[in-house]
Amino acid sequence: MSSAPTPRWSALRGVLFDVDGTLYDQRRLRLLMALEWGRFALRHGRVALEVGRSIMAFRRAREELRALGQPAARLEDLQYAQAAGRAGIDQARLRAVVDEWIFNRPLRHLRRCRQPGVDELFRFLRDRGLALGVVSDYPGGPKLVQLGLAEYVSLTVCATDEDVNAFKPHPHGLAYACRTWGLRPEEVLYVGDRSEVDAVGAGTLGMPCIILGRRGGAVGGVPFFGCWSFDELRRTLGG
Repeated sequence: MSSAPTPRWSALRGVLFDVDGTLYDQRRLRLLMALEWGRFALRHGRVALEVGRSIMAFRRAREELRALGQPAARLEDLQYAQAAGRAGIDQARLRAVVDEWIFNRPLRHLRRCRQPGVDELFRFLRDRGLALGVVSDYPGGPKLVQLGLAEYVSLTVCATDEDVNAFKPHPHGLAYACRTWGLRPEEVLYVGDRSEVDAVGAGTLGMPCIILGRRGGAVGGVPFFGCWSFDELRRTLGG
């Protein structure tokens, strides 16, 4: 297995975070949403089937678009057009379902799903003078507010932003964040939860990456570091 020399953590000038599955426990959120969905399905029957079909089509479309890299058309539009065609419903209706069930309803549960130690880590990094930001495939701003982390973050980048227009592992979102901060990729750490997406994207730029919840290793020849928790990550960066 390939490896990389451990960066001088004290030389970092910025830290970027993935959001979903990194700043909060995605499995717990999915359980809470499954309970909410069950109650909705019992009350609404046939409508719930259409909603479920739309959500599945949207998620599948985004995974397929991930392979395109940076398309000529806008991802913001492509994801809805492709999902609506797959689900067999009107785009406007599909957008409404996605807004409600993917972007809005989960927000009310996020505070209960926040990862232990995340607030202490963000405060620690801010007090050390590091720039903090998020780079995510989904809009991160409302989630940061619900997680109580918005005050620490100076930059929020989403894959469907016009200046990015590429899902991870394409590195354009991370590169855009570095340019915005005026920092080199090797001066910025990316923290995520999916090695095949987060580590690969960061590694393309030569940016160090830590994957939470697992040991360090390599994926596709790209090495990454591992930490089991935010408390361990804080100790690592502090050392």
